[in-house]
Amino acid sequence: MTVANPYLGKVQAIHGSVLDIQFAYGLPCLDEMLFVRGTIPAEVRAHLSADMVRAVALDVTAGLTRGDTACRTRCGLSVPVGPQLLGRVIDVVGRPLDGLGPLPADLPLRSIHQPSPPLSRRTARLEPQWTGIKIIDLLAPLARGGKTALFGGAGVGKTVLIMELIRTVVERDDGLSVFAGIGERSREAAELLEDMRGSGVLERTVMVLGQMAEPPGARWRAGLTALTQAEYFRDVMGRDVLLLMDNVFRFVQAGAEIAGMLGHMPARVGYQPTMAGEIGMLQERIASVAGAAITSIQAVYVPADDFTDPAVAELFSHLDGSIVLSRAVAAEGLYPAVDPLASSTRLMDPDLVGQRHYRVAAAVRAAIAQYRALEDIIALLGVDELSAADRQVVARARRLLRFLTQPFHVTGGFTGRQGVSVDIQDTLAGCEAILNGDTDGWAESSLYMTGTLADAHARETGGGRG
Repeated sequence: MTVANPYLGKVQAIHGSVLDIQFAYGLPCLDEMLFVRGTIPAEVRAHLSADMVRAVALDVTAGLTRGDTACRTRCGLSVPVGPQLLGRVIDVVGRPLDGLGPLPADLPLRSIHQPSPPLSRRTARLEPQWTGIKIIDLLAPLARGGKTALFGGAGVGKTVLIMELIRTVVERDDGLSVFAGIGERSREAAELLEDMRGSGVLERTVMVLGQMAEPPGARWRAGLTALTQAEYFRDVMGRDVLLLMDNVFRFVQAGAEIAGMLGHMPARVGYQPTMAGEIGMLQERIASVAGAAITSIQAVYVPADDFTDPAVAELFSHLDGSIVLSRAVAAEGLYPAVDPLASSTRLMDPDLVGQRHYRVAAAVRAAIAQYRALEDIIALLGVDELSAADRQVVARARRLLRFLTQPFHVTGGFTGRQGVSVDIQDTLAGCEAILNGDTDGWAESSLYMTGTLADAHARETGGGRG
């Protein structure tokens, strides 16, 4: 076969989302974008021979046939960026999904394959990013410009917590946010879009969706497309950006699917041998530079609640903080279902959060840890068999656990509870009062799903009931 045009190739084989394409006069570079049949984007992943490449399609390949034409672009995937994308929903290649018409034709384009910022531009200063969510601000505060992951199995509230963090952090700091829906279910994406419109946050947010029904190539690159949007806001506009990814585990899964179709030998537990490099490529671009920061919050599905899973363990190594959502805590009706003992952060240092915060957080953890250690005895013999000192610790720990719950704004429509946001000083004051025994005579229900200690006191005295 001969091809007269050096920029055109012919599809020789189709393996699901993987295409073998022949170019008779020079091969495309790795990561170069091709357009098959004029509309289907595909990214070159391997050179098979002197005239054949293997590419991964970023769109559905149904209807393609052998012999279809593939056109080179001589560059990698570039997506539109800029403030005009705020309030819009796009796919992995920058096409609008929200039905609001096409994007402006004069938007700048930026490659999704950007290098991470050099060390000379990075800032290493850690400072807390307050969210208004009591248990997170107290025990695992987010690091501005850092990476925090929400770990949890299915159904423990990762997406709801992500939605609340978008609302509270963006509203409190008047910043911009970018949401990457990687492997999102269509129902979840529609609900999230509706909630963000209703809360007024969407106008300061760019949404990038690579949904579960899309090919693995689209899910694999959706995170890089979203990161490219955030980098533009940071580097060109000098704005702080909140980057949210739901779900990073699906990014790893998509990479494993692609590796299998490319013929790579699987590694541990069936994951791709390049998993560590792919995660590092994504994570190392999330960084702070002088005057602007990308703060990342990433939901991570934990398969079978196994935190030793290779993908989960690899992600841990890149994080500044981890918020673990527990099925056991959710079963007790304590929301957000954050495990106060398993969650951690680099910020928990008296030089960073202050002596008072460090002391209160340590006391809260110690009380809850002692309560957890006594739970088996309580289940077998009852609380009355404990010593007076242990009974006091158990009573205060149970009140602390209930005080650290709170209603969310994004769930108010179906829980009937109005959402609250609590300042860190109010959280510290409430925990100190409980630890000092000021609430020992209160009903536990007065502290459940409330805001400040003053709100709980109003409920206890009858002023806040109903």
